[in-house]
Amino acid sequence: MAKKLWGGRFQQPTDELVDQYGASIPFDYLMAEEDIQGSLAHVKMLSKTGILTEKDVAAITAGLKQILADLKQGKIEFSVENEDIHMNIESILTERIGPVAGKLHTARSRNDQVATDFHLYLKKRIPQVITEINNLQTELVKMAEKNIDVIMPGYTHLQHAQPIAYSHYLLAYFEMLQRDKERFEFNQKHTDISPLGAAALAGTTFPIDREFTAQELGFQDVYNNSLDAVSDRDFALEFLSNSSILMMHLSRFCEEISMWVSYEFNYLELSDAYTTGSSIMPQKKNPDMVELIRGKSGRIYGDLLGLLTTMKGLPLAYNKDLQEDKEGTFDAVKTIIPALKIFTGMLSTLKVNQEKMKHSTENDFSNATELADYLATKGMPFRQAHAVVGELVLKGIQTGKNLQDFSLAELQKSSELITDDVYHDLKSEVAVDRRNSYGGTGFKQVKQQIENAKQKIK
Repeated sequence: MAKKLWGGRFQQPTDELVDQYGASIPFDYLMAEEDIQGSLAHVKMLSKTGILTEKDVAAITAGLKQILADLKQGKIEFSVENEDIHMNIESILTERIGPVAGKLHTARSRNDQVATDFHLYLKKRIPQVITEINNLQTELVKMAEKNIDVIMPGYTHLQHAQPIAYSHYLLAYFEMLQRDKERFEFNQKHTDISPLGAAALAGTTFPIDREFTAQELGFQDVYNNSLDAVSDRDFALEFLSNSSILMMHLSRFCEEISMWVSYEFNYLELSDAYTTGSSIMPQKKNPDMVELIRGKSGRIYGDLLGLLTTMKGLPLAYNKDLQEDKEGTFDAVKTIIPALKIFTGMLSTLKVNQEKMKHSTENDFSNATELADYLATKGMPFRQAHAVVGELVLKGIQTGKNLQDFSLAELQKSSELITDDVYHDLKSEVAVDRRNSYGGTGFKQVKQQIENAKQKIK
């Protein structure tokens, strides 16, 4: 049985089940590189400040670098008995260079060590998330440019509301993703802070240089308060919150795609590369990736709620409960990055059924607002115009006619203000093109939105 590095005051060995239950190495091994990087910066600082001799520092540094090299080649095995990634690395270092390895932990605690590792881990991953969001935004802009004048029904309450440009629809998700990206960029600011040197909770009596280790590790700032440094997980909560909002946006998009590819809608067709078949029904082409991304939003919500619940009753400073901060965060990272990659590929190979989309706006009453606006421009109060058009819609439902199918004489029975120019205004492409208020679905506005989007991507 391995000797515990903290076991000096203990007379009995730890129960085997306690070892297993309390160990974090089954998941925090993912921070192995960050742990070694943190230790290399720490020992370099111990040399700079004269806390350790050059000889000791050279031995520790060489040992850590060799462990890092072996780690990258898959030659390192970790032990549950050594609990976590920090003690595993130190134990391996001790086996290789002897007792001098114990000097590495001078002026440091596992409390600030794990916080540093965790900050470094997310600091590296957040830019990856931002890059993938940017890639997805880029694909959305490409699709919008290809489909500027494609018309589709706009919905409220899942009922046909008004015709809109498909490009306008795509750019709505671009804007959601833009806010997601900005949230992660702000999250990076709070992740880019070094806890190293806070020690267990109160700082240290050794003459350390926290700014030096922060600079070595590429941190932009250091925690101002040692208690906060070891007990704060706001940066992880922000990451999980941002991830939850991101997945919510992707899930909404997925929900619509799953409808648009159905037989009843047939607005879109997914590539074979992003669909699967049925084991019993030969004709099936299932949008499994759409459904999985939609489904995985729930697990990210769970990751967030789990950490919020863990944190809500913790007294300062460090508590073992904080071991629960990582698995959910690691899970979110390995969930959202592939989701973004798959979504980008899925959109890049998507087929748009333009005629089907447009036809859906010509066989409904989504141009009713156009007729109401038409009457309002002729001087009729809008509320009165709304009532007039509502009655015409009812007649259309009863007779199986769309508004544009009524004869001029029939329309004029409802209002003498209507003339034959109304048929131009009732066309779905005209209805879309005329909506040129800022941010609207008018084609000129969409083109401007695309240019603005390109600037945001840059």
